[in-house]
Amino acid sequence: GRCAGAAAYSPSLTDWTVMVPGASQMFLTGPAVVRAATGEDVEPEVLGGAAIHSRESNVAHLLAADETRATAAVRRLLSFLPRAVGEVLPRLAAPLRTMPGPLDEVLPASPRAPFDMWRILDGVLDGGDRLELMSEFAPAMITALARLDGVPVGVVASQPARRGGILDSRGAAKVARFVAFCGRFGLPILTFVDVPGFLPGTTEERRGVINHGASMLAAYVEAPSPKLTVIVRKAYGGAYIAMGSRSVGADFTWAWPGAEVAVMGPEAAVGLLHRRELASAANEAELRAELAAGYRAAVTNPFVAAEAGIIDEVIYPGETRARMAAALRICLDPG
Repeated sequence: GRCAGAAAYSPSLTDWTVMVPGASQMFLTGPAVVRAATGEDVEPEVLGGAAIHSRESNVAHLLAADETRATAAVRRLLSFLPRAVGEVLPRLAAPLRTMPGPLDEVLPASPRAPFDMWRILDGVLDGGDRLELMSEFAPAMITALARLDGVPVGVVASQPARRGGILDSRGAAKVARFVAFCGRFGLPILTFVDVPGFLPGTTEERRGVINHGASMLAAYVEAPSPKLTVIVRKAYGGAYIAMGSRSVGADFTWAWPGAEVAVMGPEAAVGLLHRRELASAANEAELRAELAAGYRAAVTNPFVAAEAGIIDEVIYPGETRARMAAALRICLDPG
C-alpha cells in the first residue's frame, strides 16, 4: 500500500523492498503537500509509484504483479539465505544442472558486438530458481541470486546487451549495495566481466561517479565472502578494478583466451599514444589498425596479465563451471 512521510524511511532502511504497480507507493511528501508547496499537480503513481522507484530512484528492488506474487518473491529471496548471519548456507544436495550450448560459441566474432550475458551464466550456474534483483535499474549490470554446485551465490555480471555493459554511477551504486548484502550473509560472489570502462562525461561526473565507484570498490574489499571472478571478453581501466579484481580481494581470478585486460582499449590507447604518428600518416586507418593489433598482442593479451599476476590463469570457456565450483569448495571447505 501507500507509505508516506517519515514512514517511507522504513522500507529504505531494509535490505530489499518489493512493490506492486498500482498498489505500492512511497514518498516523503504526498501529492497534496507537493501541490501546496510548489504548485505542481502530480498523481501518486507518478510521484512515487513502483515504476519510479524501481527504474529511477532504486528504492524498490523487486516488482511483483500482485501481492501474492510479492510474497512468493520474498520466499524465493529467503531460500538463498542462511537462517541467520553466520549460519551455514542452504546448499542443495542434488543441484539441477542444465546443458546449454558450448560457451565457446556465445561470444560474437567482433569484440564490440553485443551479446546476452545470461547465455554465459546459463552455461556456468546451476539450473533451477534464480532471482535477479534491481533488474529495472542500471540494466548494464546484472545482480542476481543463483546457485553453483548447489551453493547459493550472488552473481555480478556485465550485460553487453544493454549499453555495451558499460559501468556508470548508477551501476556502481547497484553493485555496491548488492555486494555488501552478499557479504553480510556470507554468500559467495561470482563476477563475470566484460566491461569497456566507466562511462565518461560531465553527466557522470556530476552524478558523483567517483563516490559511487569508490563505494563499489569498498564493498568488494569489505565483503568477507569468497570472491571468484572471470573475464569473459574485455576488462578495461578502473572499471575492471572495480569488477571484483584481485586488487579488491578476489580469491580466484581467470580469463578466457580471447579476453583483453588493460588500462584502456586498444583503439583509445593507440589514439593517445600515437596521435602525432597517426596525424602524419599517409593511411591513418591502416596504421591505426596495425598499431592496435600490436597493442593487443603486447599489452591486452590475457597471458600477459597472467604472467603479471593480475589473474590466476587463462582457461577455456568450457572449463569455467568446473573451475569455479572447485574454487568454491576450497573457499567454503578449506579443510
